[in-house]
Amino acid sequence: MILAAIYDGATRTEAAKIGGVGLQIIRDWVLRFNERGADGLLNSKSPGQPSKLNYGQRQAIAQMIESGPIPAVHGVVRWRLIDLAQWIFEEFFHITIAKQTLSRELRAMGYRKLSARPRHHAQAEGAIEDFKKNFPTRLDEIAREKAVDGDKIEIWFADEARIGQKNKITRRWAKRGSRPSAPRDQRTASTYIFGAVCPKDGKGAALILPACNTAAINLHLAEIAEIVAPGAHAVLLVDQAGWHLSTRLVVPPNITIIALPPKCPEFNPVENVWQFMRDNWLSNRIFKSYDDLVDQPWRIMSIGRRQWAHGL
Repeated sequence: MILAAIYDGATRTEAAKIGGVGLQIIRDWVLRFNERGADGLLNSKSPGQPSKLNYGQRQAIAQMIESGPIPAVHGVVRWRLIDLAQWIFEEFFHITIAKQTLSRELRAMGYRKLSARPRHHAQAEGAIEDFKKNFPTRLDEIAREKAVDGDKIEIWFADEARIGQKNKITRRWAKRGSRPSAPRDQRTASTYIFGAVCPKDGKGAALILPACNTAAINLHLAEIAEIVAPGAHAVLLVDQAGWHLSTRLVVPPNITIIALPPKCPEFNPVENVWQFMRDNWLSNRIFKSYDDLVDQPWRIMSIGRRQWAHGL
């Protein structure tokens, strides 16, 4: 009402005296007030140009990203922004979209450029889904067999990584058009990191040993058993390497080993830990000796939570 009165009775000269604003600004205030009330007077971000893509087109793009390109058809083995922009141009009647705009659209749809995990070429169809489906039943069986409450079952994942002097070179920030350099050793001395994580409780157990065999696994199992909470029982998920399933293993009484499906390396979250370490701690460096490798500070981060395992 106050704004309307000002608008109706104000001349251009009088409006200029009201806070140093013009008649058009007051008219805009009135329209915004009548449309949305007091909230309409708050300055908000301009909506900008409407999107060139509609809902159906976004769904088609999402499906194409999920399925990935067909090299023989699309001429690429992974989607780049420029490739997707070309596909959109050909698929949706010559819609032209800039790479920056397409990047914003993909981010709004929840997509990010992430590094891929390895998938074995001989992985059995449905093996991972079947394991997830049967895992809760297996946990209940272990709880009854070990006479522990279900909430005292700790879910652990374990794996080994070979770390050597011949490390990898990672991407780094540099001037566009240049090719930055990084130290890379050509020698081949190496050692093994044995890592195990309990993502739900944020616990880890690790050893660095010169060889990977059954004797080394026994040492790692003993290390894990020391960290399992008193009165709890650990379910340790490992891949089907020979030393994980050897009859010569000495398995502590508070640990039960479950083998993950064969040829499914991406199913073990410890692989993410190895990737993090290689990208952030172990790459672009020179290690002079075995002791130099062993003495390097490193950490296991709680990046291994999985909905199927922890019921999140």
